[in-house]
Amino acid sequence: MKIKYLKLNKAQGPLIIMDEVQDAIYGEIVDIQVSDTEHRTGQVIQIDRGKVIIQVFEGSSGISLNDVAISFSGKPMEIPLSHEILGRVFNGMAKPIDQAGEIYSTQSYDINGRPINPVARLYPRNYIQTGISAIDGLMTLIRGQKLPIFSGDGLPHNQVAAQIVRQARISEEEAQNFAIVFAAIGLKHDEADFFNQAFEEVGARERVTMFLNLADDPVIERILTPRCALTAAEYLAFECNMHVLVILTDMTSYCEALREISSAKEEVPSRKGYPGYLYSDLASLYERAGMIKENKGSITQIPILTMPNDDITHPIPDLTGYITEGQIVLNRSLFQMGIYPPINVLPSLSRLMKDGIGKEYTREDHPDVANQIFTAYSKVQEIRALAQIIGEDELSDSDRKYMEFGRQFERKFVRQDFEEYRDIDQTLNLMWELLKILPEQELTRIEPALVKKYLKG
Repeated sequence: MKIKYLKLNKAQGPLIIMDEVQDAIYGEIVDIQVSDTEHRTGQVIQIDRGKVIIQVFEGSSGISLNDVAISFSGKPMEIPLSHEILGRVFNGMAKPIDQAGEIYSTQSYDINGRPINPVARLYPRNYIQTGISAIDGLMTLIRGQKLPIFSGDGLPHNQVAAQIVRQARISEEEAQNFAIVFAAIGLKHDEADFFNQAFEEVGARERVTMFLNLADDPVIERILTPRCALTAAEYLAFECNMHVLVILTDMTSYCEALREISSAKEEVPSRKGYPGYLYSDLASLYERAGMIKENKGSITQIPILTMPNDDITHPIPDLTGYITEGQIVLNRSLFQMGIYPPINVLPSLSRLMKDGIGKEYTREDHPDVANQIFTAYSKVQEIRALAQIIGEDELSDSDRKYMEFGRQFERKFVRQDFEEYRDIDQTLNLMWELLKILPEQELTRIEPALVKKYLKG
């Protein structure tokens, strides 16, 4: 028989506190009966002997300390899932908001996910084509990888996210098994409308499952949104054998919500006021990407976060960088030059790129030509610094060619229209066109046979 508790000790912000609770379980869902007609949902987030702290998803406003009924379910939060979630739109708590009816399923799934045994993990191979040259050519996204985008306030990370959703694809023989789970955390209404419209215009909606947590939704919902999205991705990948790309934007809103709840719990803060468990909390989300032996599906993650004051050493990008396998960095100076997408390729990298490109996956020349482009563009930065001191007219002929290479690289390769799609062959051919600007003896990172085939052939 379930026990109902009829009295609270304290209600503060999104939290309610109770004493003398028996057999509470961390993470279990709680039903809060505020009146005969109003019920709210909560989750146990802290237990100290008989004292229990519950976070209320709808907030504690209007809850009386003495006129309330609390019931503990004994189970974590679960959501029903079926193949019908493709093409649907949900709120941050996985409730349908597209007027297309409820999801009916014989089974519900714990939003905290299933831990992947490290021994059962497969090493990520093959790639996902985004259609964006700077990403596909120089920081290739590998299936099963987690590759974040580091952005800043005012930079076009939403447009980049929408473009990836619209254009992302895998090989033709597996295209039917490709799906995207898009989770928006703390999004403004106009931004949500932008994503809806962008997906509708190109007919991408039927392969996208959206979870929308808006800026005026309860803060607690932001903690649940990525977990619900990743649970849906795990269902599609590991039960429906699909290759799933998960885009989480904006993880900074998630971390801010975590800090707000930690402050309400009166926990001792760590760097910048964030809780000391921020690293492990983020890892519990990011590590849900990957591939499993004897399973055809995969989960690839692109978390997007805005760096406060463009500070890459801020705790959120700093900890994210430790957990993930590289990063894509958006640059404000490139954006001010009118270059979209403003991807700064030098601090950007994909640590798994070398294992998912080349002859069997993209093209035989890809690894060498990518290395040569990186080397040449890094030398461009040195020559630009020198030119500011002595003037461009005083540079050698070779250095002037590098300066021209840098300008063409940014204008023709990095710059790409929002509607423009480039396949991997177009991207690699464009890289070779840029290398023609440089003297052949400077191409020290490419096998001579490849130079002969692609540069002279």
